[in-house]
Amino acid sequence: MTQILQSYIGGRWQGTQAAGPLRSAVNGATVAHTHADALDFGEAVEHARRKGLPALMAMDFQERALRLKALAKYLLEHKEQLYAVSAHTGATKVDSWIDIDGGAGTLFAYASIGSNELPSGNLVHEGPAFAIGKKGGFSGTHVLVPRGGLAVHINAFNFPVWGLLEKFAPSFLAGMPCIGKPASATSYLTEAAMRLIVQSGILPEGSLQLVIGGTGDLLGRLNGADVVTFTGSADTASRLRVHPNLIANSVPFNAEADSLNCAILGPDVTPDDEEFGLFVKEVAREMTVKAGQKCTAIRRAIVPAKWLDAVCEQVAARLAKTTVGDPADERVRMGPLASHAQQADVAERIALLRQDAELVYAGKEDWIGECTAQGAFCAPTLLACRKPMDVDSVHTIEAFGPVSTVMAYEDLDEALTLAARGQGSLVATLVTRDTAVAAKAIPPMAAWHGRLHILDRESAVESTGHGSPLPTLKHGGPGRAGGGEELGGLRAVKHYLQRAAVQGSPTMLAAVTGEHVRGAKVNDTVVHPFRSYFEDLKIGDSLLTHRRTVGEADIVAFGGISGDYFYMHFDEVAAKDSPFGKRIAHGYFVLSAAAGLFVSPAPGPVLANYGLDTLRFVKPVGIGDTIQARLTAKRKIDRNKVDAKGVGQGVVAWDVEVTNQLGELVASYDILTLVAKSS
Repeated sequence: MTQILQSYIGGRWQGTQAAGPLRSAVNGATVAHTHADALDFGEAVEHARRKGLPALMAMDFQERALRLKALAKYLLEHKEQLYAVSAHTGATKVDSWIDIDGGAGTLFAYASIGSNELPSGNLVHEGPAFAIGKKGGFSGTHVLVPRGGLAVHINAFNFPVWGLLEKFAPSFLAGMPCIGKPASATSYLTEAAMRLIVQSGILPEGSLQLVIGGTGDLLGRLNGADVVTFTGSADTASRLRVHPNLIANSVPFNAEADSLNCAILGPDVTPDDEEFGLFVKEVAREMTVKAGQKCTAIRRAIVPAKWLDAVCEQVAARLAKTTVGDPADERVRMGPLASHAQQADVAERIALLRQDAELVYAGKEDWIGECTAQGAFCAPTLLACRKPMDVDSVHTIEAFGPVSTVMAYEDLDEALTLAARGQGSLVATLVTRDTAVAAKAIPPMAAWHGRLHILDRESAVESTGHGSPLPTLKHGGPGRAGGGEELGGLRAVKHYLQRAAVQGSPTMLAAVTGEHVRGAKVNDTVVHPFRSYFEDLKIGDSLLTHRRTVGEADIVAFGGISGDYFYMHFDEVAAKDSPFGKRIAHGYFVLSAAAGLFVSPAPGPVLANYGLDTLRFVKPVGIGDTIQARLTAKRKIDRNKVDAKGVGQGVVAWDVEVTNQLGELVASYDILTLVAKSS
């Protein structure tokens, strides 16, 4: 039974007239139609600006993180519905897991990033602030704020769910409403995911819209506050990035394009090494997972000339064991390509590659399963190029399917030259046992590849593989790979925020950033700051402690307790010859003594101290010096969490300044504490 796919625009599903048919990659049957109805992209943009943006800005980073977590849970609870639809794209269970569970996993990852790394509110202080004037009355810093625009995400066909969610997660966290546009070939799976998202009711209306079909005049309606991201072919990226309106309004355009990713077998590795087998396994796996339809798949396997035949033989042997057919059959390990158009394109590109490379292996066109004769299948195809320095095709033509070319090199320098001939890629793998090889190869490789995967027997135990982008690591690459960046943890969120420099008095900067800034006015409270509950504590609440003079007995006692008998603390003669000219106290004694000065020992709202940030020992503390500490509430983050007893908690960062009798700073750091709410 077929259906007419619909766009979700303006808060409603639109599209009732059938347009182009979308065929099952497995058996060629029509599974859906795109819609022929023209969309009003003015309505879509207006809905994002007037409905989605205010709803997102009514929440803060922490609240949006909670929505991402809730959505991830909801999608996983209903994922079997998506798995059933995903089968039509030719995906095996493993392929669908990467796309569907991987998409939900990315939501979880950005929910965690928001909760752990972003503040309450909608401003990120990208400090620290620093003094500009000599008297401390004029300072500068940087802040990141929501752009106040919308994000248009244009995705490729190979990851219909993950592609939508990996772009949406950081955009949503940054407070940008999104309009997602999947590639038509597999848009029926994206639409199924979008129906679950709308059904959940978790996202504010207008925060995510879906376009099935073309983008019409959408790009022409954007302004400088908006962002466009694209995943797909380098040719399409080149056309989109020069859209007149994007250029006229300086609309940021981020491209992640298909590239000729490579894997290099190090010159130190022989067929007797475990690493040789790891290389072979990685190449074969990248050829067959998602039927090779990954923008990160290995297209060029660069190996020592003397081992080219051995590599080809072992990769071919692995490919021969790969069963191809209908993923519904449990025997199948590789399904078809995503569409019949893709099938024709890959066949054409294999023919072009064979002009400069010999055919090593081509699987039999004997697909497992009924009705597969009309499917979009392509047999795994391994090619070899013995003189890759003398030809261009293997470095410029990409067959986006289960196709890879093994090419020979004479020495490591030539291998690195061949890797660079791809003119930029998303990822490259180096398989080596020799740390010297890695140290030499990685710097020049880093100039041309967005992610570098070093594989040996030690890392193989936990390696996520060559072709797996991770939420915490950058995804993107230079040159042919599009020149853009996605993911990378907090970096991805910052791509959707606007950075501004701010200058003013420390007091004004503290008010703007919501963080205490050194030199700003403080509030010396009557009640010890550690006695205030989270919601009662104000930024700038401060305590100036009593003083303590450091004696020799302190140093001796601390050395005995800690076991630290460093000469600078105990050897009078050697200490006199040091840059300090005298014995000095342990730095960690200074920290401990400062804690003794400012800690309020009785039970109270402060539940735990779980770390120090930005610790610096600025000046030495000698015998007879007198220290004093100032403790100031610097930053509060309400993570909207409660403990097992239902008591709310928040995180407070405290600025600590330890000074000597001359008023000089001797130690500086932040203390992170968990603080209870009053109810």
